Amino acid sequence: MTQHTAEPVRRPILLSYALPAFVVALPTIPVYLTLPIFYGVEMGVGLAATGGLLLISRVFDTLTDPLVGHLSDRFSFKKYRRKPWILLGAIIAGWGLNMLLSPPDGAGGAHLLTWSIVLYAGWTMISIPYLAWGAELHADYNERARITGWREGFGLLGMMGAGALIAYVSETQSAANAPGMVAWSTILLGAVFIPILLWKVPEGIPPQAIKPPAQRFKQLISLAQNKPFLKLLSAWFINGIANGIPAALFFLYLEYGLGVAAAERPRFILIYFLAAILAIPIWLYLSRKFGKHRTWCWAMILAVSAFITVPALPAGAELLFMLICILTGAALGADLILPPAIQADVADYDRWRFNSDRLGLLFALWGMTTKLALAVAVGMALPAVQWLGFSPETPSELGRMVLIVIYAGIPAVIKLLAVSIIWRFPLNAKRQVALRRRLTMREGGLNSGGHGWV
Repeated sequence: MTQHTAEPVRRPILLSYALPAFVVALPTIPVYLTLPIFYGVEMGVGLAATGGLLLISRVFDTLTDPLVGHLSDRFSFKKYRRKPWILLGAIIAGWGLNMLLSPPDGAGGAHLLTWSIVLYAGWTMISIPYLAWGAELHADYNERARITGWREGFGLLGMMGAGALIAYVSETQSAANAPGMVAWSTILLGAVFIPILLWKVPEGIPPQAIKPPAQRFKQLISLAQNKPFLKLLSAWFINGIANGIPAALFFLYLEYGLGVAAAERPRFILIYFLAAILAIPIWLYLSRKFGKHRTWCWAMILAVSAFITVPALPAGAELLFMLICILTGAALGADLILPPAIQADVADYDRWRFNSDRLGLLFALWGMTTKLALAVAVGMALPAVQWLGFSPETPSELGRMVLIVIYAGIPAVIKLLAVSIIWRFPLNAKRQVALRRRLTMREGGLNSGGHGWV
């Protein structure tokens, strides 16, 4: 149940809430980084076709987000509105993940499209209620950052675990066996951590009465009047594209841009995510001093400063690129923990301004934006490098430069646009405290005043 006191969330509860993030993040590397190469090159689907199919599946996936968010807000099963969705989503996602990462012989584009949609549907049923549940655990500005820090920290550990597992299986068995091993590890750990979440972490917030259709439509229209929400969502979407482009091209850059041997590539992933984990306490400290949105801006500027040096790296400059991975990985830590914490504050404003409890819907739109950004990134990046002259079959110097510019140069420019949008964000710690006070007063039957500061 939402905490309205100053007492922080107890660590056993926080740990039980954060552990499933490890499982959800474990298959991220195979799905987002290796899947394009696995199906595009090894399975013979082709880079452009793979990019197009992944774009279709991810755009289709976004259609389920508002549905799941709305239903998890309005309906409950035995007084629970988040837990049933997570349980069902875990079963569906596990099925889709196994089929996608352990395909039968002869699997092609149709197999990729079908099981991508199944996997993404299950992930949606987990992620939307899970994020909304985290925002409901506490009402404090800084405590929300702490909650997201724990959750995203365990998520990063999951990515590191996947990187280590891929490296181990690639060295001791075969690189072709690594995705399937990650899939089964995810399923087995999910069978442990998901029940702990459902058993230990309190929820029990009853759903609102279902709104008549006209009122529901009016509520959706009112989202266009929520300026903090639109500003945050725009910056998140643009930054998501900036992060998604290098993610889609990461292994291609390592192989054809930097000349890194296959056995050495996983260590760059491990260093990247380790830097993100180690930087989380730093970003939390800075956000308490300077505010969450301004700290996020500086983190994006740090990433841009590192990315713009990539085109100057010669082939074989592995140590220099490792330093870039450390800096961009540290910036990733802020990307993961601060925007969702800001989104929880925006949900407070939405509740006060429009007198509606639609936290699940807000995080559904958040999830839609995340997926759409990744879809746009992979749908643009993979075809673009091929159409502009890069070919893994016949690599050339021109193709190498095209790959490098799209991998690092374009994301740097896009990130600066996100910084310009969020730099003057109106919700800070002082205003969020005042907002919570007004909500408490209104819930107590008192007049909370106006809303002239946004």
